[in-house]
Amino acid sequence: MKNCFLFPGQGAQFPGMGKDLWEASAGARKAFECASDVTGIDIKKLLFEGTEEDLKPTNNTQIAVATVDVSSAALLEERGIECSGCAGFSLGEWPALYRSSVLDLETMFRLVKIRGNLMDENAKRLGPSGMTAVLGLAPEKTEKTLAEAGIAGVFVANYNSPIQAVVSGTEAGLAEAEKVLAAAGARRLVRLKVSGPFHSPLMGEAGKAFEKELGGTVFSDPSIALYSNVTGKPVASGTEAKRLCVEQISSPVRWIQEEASILAGGYGRILETGPGTVLSGLWKAIGYEPACETAGNLEQAEAALKKA
Repeated sequence: MKNCFLFPGQGAQFPGMGKDLWEASAGARKAFECASDVTGIDIKKLLFEGTEEDLKPTNNTQIAVATVDVSSAALLEERGIECSGCAGFSLGEWPALYRSSVLDLETMFRLVKIRGNLMDENAKRLGPSGMTAVLGLAPEKTEKTLAEAGIAGVFVANYNSPIQAVVSGTEAGLAEAEKVLAAAGARRLVRLKVSGPFHSPLMGEAGKAFEKELGGTVFSDPSIALYSNVTGKPVASGTEAKRLCVEQISSPVRWIQEEASILAGGYGRILETGPGTVLSGLWKAIGYEPACETAGNLEQAEAALKKA
């Protein structure tokens, strides 16, 4: 049976995540050790002793979530659930690049650290900003509503499901956009646990700086199917993967298209390998079968193994 792993991104983090994986998996311990060595951050201390505020800065969040994503996948594969294809949401695309052999583990963590620092610096230069989930409104209507209102500094950043989008923007822009979207019929508006207006043109400077940082870093061709946030389609080569990593910083996440591409891949199981249940919820919202199973902690992984 073909299995597709889905790696969640920023916003899924919480204090204490990954401790059970670290205790149960040699691959998880390797991921924690590598992340700490490469970044100079004590990942165990950050995750097991840190607070929600400690995890909030982008440069901490991205390393923490990437570590737990890799750890979740490692535990499953150690127990016999092999990965035949993978995709990641936003930051989650980096663990997917590692799992598809486009990058080795050390290089992946090194680039995630650089990326996180550049995005954090970009966000600080902008001043107060962030992202808001728009629930109960079609992404197309969200897009049209913002365009008609002519609100400056706000963009659709994530096309999550037929009834959910995420917008990025400045604090002032988001405050205005939330009023307009509520009037347009949004059922709920939720500020996300992120520190900047990611996946929008407001992050353009971070993208340009990251392209320079990539320099001569070699991106290998994917060894298994790998799907892109930017295009919503499979990634054909390492060269394309490298280009898309730069574009992803300031481009929207086209998750609806990506899910459709994954469905066309003929997988027998879809597993969310990382913290939280966001991606399994988005998969369920479209009604695809097979359902996406959560497998981001030891208890969930063991439940998934019983079904194998």
